[in-house]
Amino acid sequence: MADYTTLLLDRRPDHAVVRLNRPDKRNALSPQLIADLQAALTALERDEAIRSIILTGEGQAFSAGLDLEILRDISTTRTREENLADSKNLADLFLRIHRHPKPIIAAVNGPAVAGGCGLATVCDFTIASDAARFGYTEVRIGFVAAIVSIFLLRIVGEKTTRDLMLTGRIITAAEAHALGLVGEVVPPPQLLERAADLARQLTENSPNSLAATKRLISSIPGDGLEADLRRACELNAHVRMTPDCREGVSAFLEKRKPDWATPK
Repeated sequence: MADYTTLLLDRRPDHAVVRLNRPDKRNALSPQLIADLQAALTALERDEAIRSIILTGEGQAFSAGLDLEILRDISTTRTREENLADSKNLADLFLRIHRHPKPIIAAVNGPAVAGGCGLATVCDFTIASDAARFGYTEVRIGFVAAIVSIFLLRIVGEKTTRDLMLTGRIITAAEAHALGLVGEVVPPPQLLERAADLARQLTENSPNSLAATKRLISSIPGDGLEADLRRACELNAHVRMTPDCREGVSAFLEKRKPDWATPK
C-alpha cells in the first residue's frame, strides 16, 4: 500500500482500491484528503497495470462531505479569493474523477451526504450496500450543492435534481437506485466483491476505448446536436484506426479473446 495521510491505496493485479481513511471524521473531505485523492488518481493514471479504480470508505461511512470544522474556519477567517480557491479544489477533484481515463467505481459502504454524495455521483459506476444512504444536504446548513449540481442535472434531470437539492432529504440506497443515482444495491458483505467483479469485467475491454468513451461522454452536452455528432464521428474515425480497435475486430472475427497488450 502506498503511504497517504488520509487514504489507503491497495493495488490489485488489475485494479486499485482507494479507501477514504478518516473514519473518526466519517471520511469528511478535508483539503488534505482532496490533495491525497488527486495524487492517488495521478499515480494510478500512470500505472499501466491498473485498469480501473474502486473508491470506498473506511469504517461505517462513505463520506460525510466537506469537513465542516475546516469549512467554518475558511468561511469566517479567509478572503473571498481563498474561499474561491478552496471551492475550486473540490470542483477540480470532481472533474478529475469524471474525466479520469480509467473507470472509477464508487462502492458506497455507508452514508454519503453533501460533498460525499457528490463524490459518489461523479464516479462512472456507483454500487451501494443496502446500508448506504444518500443526500445533498447542503441546504440544511445554509449551503448550496453548487458543484455537484452540474453533474447531477446530467444524470437524473432537472425535476429530480430540484427534489433532492431543495429538500436536502436523505434517501435509501433503494430509492437512489430507482432514481438512477445508483446502478446496483447489494448486501454489505458483498459490496467490495461485487465492485471487484465489475472491475474484472472492465478489464476485458480495450483500455484505449474505455478512455476514449469517457472523453466522448464528457464532451457531448452543451454544444448542440450537430456539433456533438461531428465530434462523435471524428472520434469514431480515429478509433477505427487504433491498434486496439484493429485487435478487437480481429479477435471477434477469429472467435478468440482479444490481447490488449498489443502496442498502442
